[in-house]
Amino acid sequence: MKVRLVLVGRSERGMISDGVDHYLGRLARSFAVEQVVLPEAGKGEPTYQQRVESERILAALKPGERIVVLDERGRALTSPQFAERLGSWRDQGVRQVAFVIGGAYGMTDAVRGRADLVLALSAMTFPHQLVRVLFAEQLYRASTILQGSPYHH
Repeated sequence: MKVRLVLVGRSERGMISDGVDHYLGRLARSFAVEQVVLPEAGKGEPTYQQRVESERILAALKPGERIVVLDERGRALTSPQFAERLGSWRDQGVRQVAFVIGGAYGMTDAVRGRADLVLALSAMTFPHQLVRVLFAEQLYRASTILQGSPYHH
């Protein structure tokens, strides 16, 4: 199964990009991984930025792939539950899953409506850059759970 990360804006240098690269490098042993980086909308009102970035996200999604949107209003899953969902999709023959992390102002209802799963990492709000590292680690953790590795204990 191939994993695509659809991200709005480039990762900040240093801790963020190092952390993402670290976990995605490890994840690549289990899943093919691709990062799709979409440009931020730039200046403008938050609703404008959200709308423009959401249009770019929708254009980047491919027919037939499962879509998981990360959003603070989404469904909370434990790490084992998340791994179970990925494993279930893999076992059903799903070829590609796109995980969408929007920009600083989030996404429109149109993007959330396109999702097969709207997922919350926490009830707390995190900077969208930090979410990249947290989620990359959770993807790696899910892969180790599916392999029966002792990483998740």
